[in-house]
Amino acid sequence: MDFSIDLSVFMSVSGLIALVGLIALELVLAVDNLIFITIVTGRLPIEQQPMARRLGLIGAVVTRIMLLLSAAWLITLTQPWFTVFDLEISGRDLVLIVGGLFLIWKATTEIHERVTPHAEEAGHDAETGKPVQKKYPAFWPTIGQIAILDVVFSLDSVITAIGLSRDIEIMVVAVILSVVIMVALAEPLARFVNNNPNIVMLALSFLVMIGMALVAEGFDVAIPKMLIYGAMGFSVAVEALNMAARRAQKRSALSDIRDRKKPEPSED
Repeated sequence: MDFSIDLSVFMSVSGLIALVGLIALELVLAVDNLIFITIVTGRLPIEQQPMARRLGLIGAVVTRIMLLLSAAWLITLTQPWFTVFDLEISGRDLVLIVGGLFLIWKATTEIHERVTPHAEEAGHDAETGKPVQKKYPAFWPTIGQIAILDVVFSLDSVITAIGLSRDIEIMVVAVILSVVIMVALAEPLARFVNNNPNIVMLALSFLVMIGMALVAEGFDVAIPKMLIYGAMGFSVAVEALNMAARRAQKRSALSDIRDRKKPEPSED
């Protein structure tokens, strides 16, 4: 692959089409990364969450660009390293398997924390019942968890991008523009997710499913990504309808309460 800078690639129709296609691809593949960052940073103190999300997104773009600039080395990761039961395992496979297992573990742990809340989370000591300060996860270990998944998601994203384009300029610009869009969406998405507990559980379930897909891909079992994202989109659409129905019921209940409080007209 030629790594010399050639801006003329952006002047051709084929170059622009490749750029748009790669931006769309990067955004689709970045959904998993953004959901994970939103969920993990949501457990930090409110004042630390924006900074943690920004660091997570910066880590994502730096990791992707470094992998792009190391494309020649990256291609070697797709070559078999060893064989287990007639199954050839490459460096990329190992990263996907370990990353997928980590994602499954993290998402399952988050689900467990939410369905079995501890007394400390409610603000009271389990034995004495006295109020205690809520415990938060440490900031930098949280960033470390995000960095691990940044590598996994970036590896999958960059290898896919290399298969679609041979112009390093187009790939780097596509990554940067897609991350700019992710940064713009990060805060609104975080507010939406944090204000809707049902969406949090749905997102965690998605992460478990994505982790299983990464492990399967590491063992050369291809699961079409459009099938996964289609299921995610359908689930989100159903939940959106449920949220609209709950809002309608709430408005109807408030209207009934106001009607009952209205004074009845007096008879002359």
